[in-house]
Amino acid sequence: MSKTKPPYPVAFREQIVELARAGKSPSALSREFGPSAQSIANWVAQAARGKGKPLPGKEGLSSAEREELVRLRRENRQIKLERDILAKATAWFAGGLGHGRGDDGRAGGLGAEHGAGHTQARLDDPSHRQRLSAWVQGVVATPVG
Repeated sequence: MSKTKPPYPVAFREQIVELARAGKSPSALSREFGPSAQSIANWVAQAARGKGKPLPGKEGLSSAEREELVRLRRENRQIKLERDILAKATAWFAGGLGHGRGDDGRAGGLGAEHGAGHTQARLDDPSHRQRLSAWVQGVVATPVG
């Protein structure tokens, strides 16, 4: 089982990076201060990316870009969830329109004069509101892939 250590304080990492920039090797700093040479090299590379000057072969995202990427991915998941809910709600409401016989007795559902008020009439009916509420709760509880 691997033992994980808490992260080193930011001020400590910054001091190590400054010493590395001053010419000390990561292995020498590792022996003197404790963090692994690889960790120190990673800190130096991340600091360079943060200043907009990545080391050759160490291109990547700065901390600010990484935070923005995480935020945008979270926002994208939320938007997809809302889109899926709206698509299912649209399908549910459309399911009540144009099926069977409408009030005017014609096959195919509603006459043109009834189309606008039909959805509102369904929402005014308590049994339809309960079904919609249960459906929405099921949709919200369904994870988005």
